[in-house]
Amino acid sequence: MTTLQTDHTDQTDQTGSRTRHELYTEVLQHYARQMRLLDDRHLADYAASFTDDGVFDHGAGGEPARGRAAILQLLEDFHRQLDADPQQRRHHFSMVDVEPQADGSLHTTCYALVLVIRPGVQAPELRSSCVVRDVLVRDGDRLVNRSRLVTIDGRQG
Repeated sequence: MTTLQTDHTDQTDQTGSRTRHELYTEVLQHYARQMRLLDDRHLADYAASFTDDGVFDHGAGGEPARGRAAILQLLEDFHRQLDADPQQRRHHFSMVDVEPQADGSLHTTCYALVLVIRPGVQAPELRSSCVVRDVLVRDGDRLVNRSRLVTIDGRQG
């Protein structure tokens, strides 16, 4: 019989200032704020959650957006397409794995579900299931994305 061994110690990160639990909670809070900004269409604030030279590859084809201005333009173009089809989108991140790196960055991987809620329709529609891979870095006292790669499940190429 195989036993799963998990390290549950509350070790500090490479800077010695945060425990693993505190770091994990900080990443979850970053994602909660970031997804709320996206879902509420505060697109400039969402773009500002990336570094100045951040890269966002949304997985829907085309070249990744590079830099905050390009990320904002990508999001504005995408949401403009949704204006003819009233809907509320909700992004749900789960199964978040955080891997601290020697350079102080954090490599994270998580699953994302995108739900669409339409006016007058009670049941949400599952729009997509994705894997999200981020590189997070510190900007002062907050985390920001250096990069995000979204891989949409079931999509070819």
